[in-house]
Amino acid sequence: MISSARGRVLHIDSDTVIVDVGGVGFSIAVTPQLSRGFHVGDDIVLHTHLVVREDALALFGFATRDELSVFLQLISVSGVGPKSALGVLASLTVDQIAQAVSAEDDAPFRRVSGIGPKTAKLIVVQLAGKLQALGLGATAGAVAPGKADGKVIAQVVAALVGLGWSERIAAEAVGPVAEAASERQRGDVSALLRLTLAQLGPSRKEPAGG
Repeated sequence: MISSARGRVLHIDSDTVIVDVGGVGFSIAVTPQLSRGFHVGDDIVLHTHLVVREDALALFGFATRDELSVFLQLISVSGVGPKSALGVLASLTVDQIAQAVSAEDDAPFRRVSGIGPKTAKLIVVQLAGKLQALGLGATAGAVAPGKADGKVIAQVVAALVGLGWSERIAAEAVGPVAEAASERQRGDVSALLRLTLAQLGPSRKEPAGG
């Protein structure tokens, strides 16, 4: 199983990035929001899940472990395939998904392209209690976006990992900084990254797994 990919971006489409990992180009399906945050030549890290079918292998990538966890829960629901699950994550943040499931509200899922009323109801029913058990949602995670845009948080975490900080330390640092930042700063990746680095100190390489 390919659980993560670290490498340089070679090509970007609206819903796919090609990443050079050790000289091999991996085509990874991502949300449009995530692909817009990348540029050719960027060094990135994605959490991935490999979907194996008789006629194809498909790799799906996410900025955070929480997004990957929600994706795995979504594809466990009857009638939800990988592309539909990615569509849900393109339309709703992890917190919004967790809140909708907790409130037994299938309306947000019905608004996602490719998700019909029956499937939307199944998502709410079959995921009941599972996301909370995994520690997902605004009240449970160290990087809960709160008022900050989830994709901005994810991009700042990815940038910090690229600078050598461990994902855990990066995630724990960004959350509180985003909460204390101004509205403008919360929506600006560069500004939020500078504020977080000011809290962490100079960039440095963490030991593997640190």
